[in-house]
Amino acid sequence: MTHSYRIHFFHFIWSTKQRAPLIFPEMQSRLYPYMGAIVRNHDGKLLDIGGMPDHIHLLVELASLDKFSHFVRNLKASSSHWIHKMYPDLVTFAWQEGYGSFSVSYSALNSVKSYIQNQTQHHATMTFEEEYLKFLKLHNVQYDDRFVLG
Repeated sequence: MTHSYRIHFFHFIWSTKQRAPLIFPEMQSRLYPYMGAIVRNHDGKLLDIGGMPDHIHLLVELASLDKFSHFVRNLKASSSHWIHKMYPDLVTFAWQEGYGSFSVSYSALNSVKSYIQNQTQHHATMTFEEEYLKFLKLHNVQYDDRFVLG
C-alpha cells in the first residue's frame, strides 16, 4: 500500500476547576465556536460540542495523532485565555487539570452527538462526577479515587 489513511474520533470531557458553574449560556454561544476554530487550527474538525455550567463535552475528528497532547493542552489553554479576555470578571475561571479522552468508532458518532446535545436531560438525574466516573468505568480506565476528580 503506497498511501496511509487514518481518521480518529474522540469524545473529550473536562470540567471547570473544582466544578465551578462558570460556563453560562451566553458564554457557551461564543465559546463553542471559538473552540471549534482552535480545533480547525490543529487540522481537526469539531463534530459537536456541549455541556453544562461546570463541564464541557467535545466530539472531535483528528487525522493525525502526532501532536495529540499538544492539541489538548492548546485547546484548554487557549480557550481559558479567551474566557479571561472576554469575561474579565471571571478571574477564578480555570479548567480542571486533566481531561477524559475516549475513542469513538465511526458507527457510534450519532449516539455520541445525541449524548452531547442532551446534556441537560442527562444531568437532571446525574452529577458531573457520576457521569465522569461512568465514562471511566465504561472504557475500563484505571484511576485512583483520590485524584480522579481533583
